[in-house]
Amino acid sequence: MANTESAKKRIRSSARKWERNRRFRSAARTHIKKTRQLIEQGNLEEAKEMAQVAVSTLDKAARKGIVHPNNASRRKSRLMKALADAQA
Repeated sequence: MANTESAKKRIRSSARKWERNRRFRSAARTHIKKTRQLIEQGNLEEAKEMAQVAVSTLDKAARKGIVHPNNASRRKSRLMKALADAQA
């Protein structure tokens, strides 16, 4: 357990950051999963809309430093490729 005040404060602040980061990561995963399910079901119009939401969420997470920008870019690329393949 932490002894100094600064160490205790760091524990509190990192817990807040962990919770915020967890929410963003979870939301991004959920949107990606929903998009992939819609693609598999053949609902391409809904999938296109959900893909935009997923891309927006990934961009926001990358901008805030929650995921690495290259990681977000890779996920967006794979998602959009899956959507394009389904439309073809």
